[in-house]
Amino acid sequence: MLKGKTALVTGSTSGIGLGIAQALAAQGANILLNGFGDSEAAKAQIAAAGQAHGISVDYHGADMSQPAEIEAMMAFGAQRFERLDIVVNNAGIQHVASVEDFPVEKWDAILAINLSSAFHTTRLALPAMQQANWGRIINVASVHGLVGSVQKSAYVAAKHGIVGLTKVTALENATTGVTCNAICPGWVLTPLVQKQVDARAAAQNISTEAATKQLLGEKEPSMQFTTPQELGELAVFFCSAAANNVRGVAWNMDGGWAAQ
Repeated sequence: MLKGKTALVTGSTSGIGLGIAQALAAQGANILLNGFGDSEAAKAQIAAAGQAHGISVDYHGADMSQPAEIEAMMAFGAQRFERLDIVVNNAGIQHVASVEDFPVEKWDAILAINLSSAFHTTRLALPAMQQANWGRIINVASVHGLVGSVQKSAYVAAKHGIVGLTKVTALENATTGVTCNAICPGWVLTPLVQKQVDARAAAQNISTEAATKQLLGEKEPSMQFTTPQELGELAVFFCSAAANNVRGVAWNMDGGWAAQ
């Protein structure tokens, strides 16, 4: 379905970003990776996912908190692949603390990576997409783009901002072949979340299974994690012709979290 297209996926060396990149590769898209993890291992996994289509995979290590590095990455992508047809803004970091105790430098870093980076990739990708009259911008927000949780002020603010940026980008391109939508996951079983589960189990001297039930039971009525692969399939749908008129949505895949 995506043969001949190229997708940039930020924060894609592991977790959600890697799952989305693999799903797009399996549909024939070339992939430009970005992230701080093991880029060679991620490249190998994505190449394997797209092997049947003979896709190309490359990597750029831009620090997503630095606009100049983002500009360099976007220029590299355009030179390497001619055009970035799909941009998945997934890069993100987290820090938890109450508002009065939240470190200013952590606030600034979270806003830069979780929100401003998506603005920079979007502004730089749009002209070529508009010229081609086809493009897909997919912003990985969070259920925290729709609801709040304590001790996550910067993350919640950034993710609400991502949902707002998604709506404006969609509206400004509503009469074109360029769409913009957001994915809002609840708990996703990534290596980072598994560490949270393990830490909870250790702190309370309970089993991993019991810690998992605790974590999910606090927020997610389905009592099950979303997988990076499921989020990848939603991204594929957004790139399909069936989603030509899906514009500006914040699509939560959260096991009923926001329905409460």
